[in-house]
Amino acid sequence: MKSAKPYTQENKDRFLNELIELLKIPSISADPSYKEDVLKTAEAVKTALENAGCDKVEICETPGYPIVYGEKIIDKNLPTVLVYGHYDVQPPDPLELWDSPPFEPVIKKTKTHPDGAIFARGACDDKGQMYMHVKALEYMTSTNQLPCNVKFMIEGEEEVGSSSLGWFVKRNHEKLSNDIILISDTGMIAKDVPSITTGLRGLSYVEVEVTGPNRDLHSGLYGGAVANPINILAKMIASLHDENNHITIPGFYEKVEELTKEERAKMAEAPFSLENYKKALDIADVYGEKGYTTNERNSIRPTLDVNGIWGGYIGEGAKTVIPSKAYAKISMRLVPNQDWEEITQLFTNHFESIAPKAVKVKVTPHHGGQAYVTPIDFIGYKAAEKAYEKTFGKTPIPQRSGGSIPIVALFEKELKSKTILMGFGLDSDAIHSPNEHYGIWNYLKGIETIPQFFHFFTELKK
Repeated sequence: MKSAKPYTQENKDRFLNELIELLKIPSISADPSYKEDVLKTAEAVKTALENAGCDKVEICETPGYPIVYGEKIIDKNLPTVLVYGHYDVQPPDPLELWDSPPFEPVIKKTKTHPDGAIFARGACDDKGQMYMHVKALEYMTSTNQLPCNVKFMIEGEEEVGSSSLGWFVKRNHEKLSNDIILISDTGMIAKDVPSITTGLRGLSYVEVEVTGPNRDLHSGLYGGAVANPINILAKMIASLHDENNHITIPGFYEKVEELTKEERAKMAEAPFSLENYKKALDIADVYGEKGYTTNERNSIRPTLDVNGIWGGYIGEGAKTVIPSKAYAKISMRLVPNQDWEEITQLFTNHFESIAPKAVKVKVTPHHGGQAYVTPIDFIGYKAAEKAYEKTFGKTPIPQRSGGSIPIVALFEKELKSKTILMGFGLDSDAIHSPNEHYGIWNYLKGIETIPQFFHFFTELKK
């Protein structure tokens, strides 16, 4: 296959401008007030797929936000690649920490990205990475180099759990039939160290509510005599880890997959500087489960983290109250063999059991998904490996990610397909954080590499 680099360079400005226009739309799926913007984004993705060369594109209604489906079938006897991505984005809060407005994209040069990076919510997660596939299709169709069939399934609820995607997949097995699923919603080790994500952690996400008195009380008149829900919640959360940062929920580790010494040694070969890691985060030291390295803690070990906690008076000045309620949002990242629904129940049982009688506790599960591991001995991985070798000039390193894409396990269950995760983002891209960005070099490199995957996968599938 001819290199996509000349085509990409010739159309660089247009590729960037199109992505910038997409990033301007605040498609925040978590906030109902942005519903029209989410729907507008779906329409924009539909138009982009049509312009890129899909013969059939439709917006498929679901119980939630729609799924944009597109296809280019050139020969039913050839393999079919199903591309998955999402067009919704995380809320941009806290807004005051952004250097520029999150939905007014700007290009700025950084030390990591001397060629420039696009700063905007969704730049990397996942509009920028999803749009690489649209432009890769455009290249292949416009130069008559599409070697196989391609289908697109771009959803609008990934950031809130993808509940409608499961509904859609279960009802459209034939429409979505494929030989492999291709996703770019992960990252790589560094610009000069390409890597392929071979593992994703599962997820259990819950919200807890602790209720004490039936109303807020004067902390002078009632302090010391009535349980303070915030104090109680803080103690309960603190008890969820022991002195070695081991999670204390009974049965939590029962099914955790333990990697062999050989597998852990292989992981340790990936380039990593602990000092650079601490410097990038402006922290004095790392922290986590005893007996594991930093890279192991954030990839092959399960975790429990508080994502938000609130209650009582948080306005300006002072208001001396004992609040009636306190709340927290808690996520647990899971590893292979841990079932997210089982873990959610274990958490619920334990959290309710450690609450003192002076308060009432309510646990509300939000969403979750299973962990996933991609084998490195099947043709999908080998095709991706060859694609990176072609465009980067070096063999990519297999790497397990700490993140979660819950629907990947669902795809294998429902569609009987393996997934290959070709991400081009970097850890420094600040996804889910203020000042999210995506390097122009990374964006264009993805557009160059994806067509090579199509070529090698078709070749190996023969």
